[in-house]
Amino acid sequence: MLEQNINISRKCFIDNIRSVTILIVIVYHVIYMFNSVGVVRHITETGIPAFDTFCYFVYPWLMTLMFLLAGISVRYALQKYTAKQYLKERFNKLIIPFFGGMFLLGWINGLVLSQFVDMFGENPVPSFIKYIVFSFAGMGPLWFIFQLFIVTIVLLLIRKVDKNDKIWALAGKANIFILLALVIPFWGSSFLFNMPIVTVFRNGIYLFVFLAGYYFFSHDKTIETLAKFGIPLLVIGTILGTINVYYFYGDNFSENIYLQHPLTNAYAWAMMLAILGFTQKYFNKTNKFMDYVKSRSFFWYLCHYPIMVFIAYIIISFIKVNMIINYTLLLVFAFGVTILFCEIVRLIPVLRYLLFGIKKRNK
Repeated sequence: MLEQNINISRKCFIDNIRSVTILIVIVYHVIYMFNSVGVVRHITETGIPAFDTFCYFVYPWLMTLMFLLAGISVRYALQKYTAKQYLKERFNKLIIPFFGGMFLLGWINGLVLSQFVDMFGENPVPSFIKYIVFSFAGMGPLWFIFQLFIVTIVLLLIRKVDKNDKIWALAGKANIFILLALVIPFWGSSFLFNMPIVTVFRNGIYLFVFLAGYYFFSHDKTIETLAKFGIPLLVIGTILGTINVYYFYGDNFSENIYLQHPLTNAYAWAMMLAILGFTQKYFNKTNKFMDYVKSRSFFWYLCHYPIMVFIAYIIISFIKVNMIINYTLLLVFAFGVTILFCEIVRLIPVLRYLLFGIKKRNK
């Protein structure tokens, strides 16, 4: 393999981006839980429309960035492990928590949803069947780890064909103009392989950014190029994001008319490039707090949503205060309970494996 353009030592900026992105996902879900533009969620309470602005800003690039980072990280991992070893590790870290999370926690989402929606048409249904339906209806953010496993398999198949790593070597020659021009296939991929019902499975675009991360953005030279343009890219991204919010404000930000629009995709691509370049230059370092967040953030991602749904249901059903307090309570308790819950799970071997895919507890 060609290794002249990659340094597999730990890159703090990638860990920092991933950790902060997961924190943003949790905040996003607080706002999304009370969204007023018709995005489907597990409760029906409508919140403050102005707060939805946050969702418009982050939703176009939030999960595409997660897949991009995953692609970069896979490149580094496969310098140390064989494809077979890595696939086994991915099965434990992704597929086990996917099913473990659905059946141990996801049913909570489905149960809460059933309080607002007649899921069975008033027909008598055995409790076990309800549990199965509730679990699958409560998949929530776990879709990400399932889709991540699928795109990883696709990558490993491509590597079998490209045994001499020619694609990666060619991608390493990309300059800033080529990196910007990748917005075109990025936009095009938003039309490919989308699921008709489970719309979070945007297979085309997530596969594209995952492969882009692996082939283009795992090169140190490429990241250094982005770092030179980090501030201009951030300015461009912010301008495009502002225009995007103004243009689409009030529309359902999860529908294809929004997600497949060239403006939305231009904004998302610019922001991902900006984040990579800016953080590499200014936040490629760590401290004790970020080390802690890095070690826990993925656990928080896996567990936060059912906890949040349950807390939101309690707030709107029994506490019944004004919406600003609802947002505040949900944010505080969702973070607090999720952190406490994950610390407890880490101490229990069976739960730690089923929810986190970890057999041996790390510090």
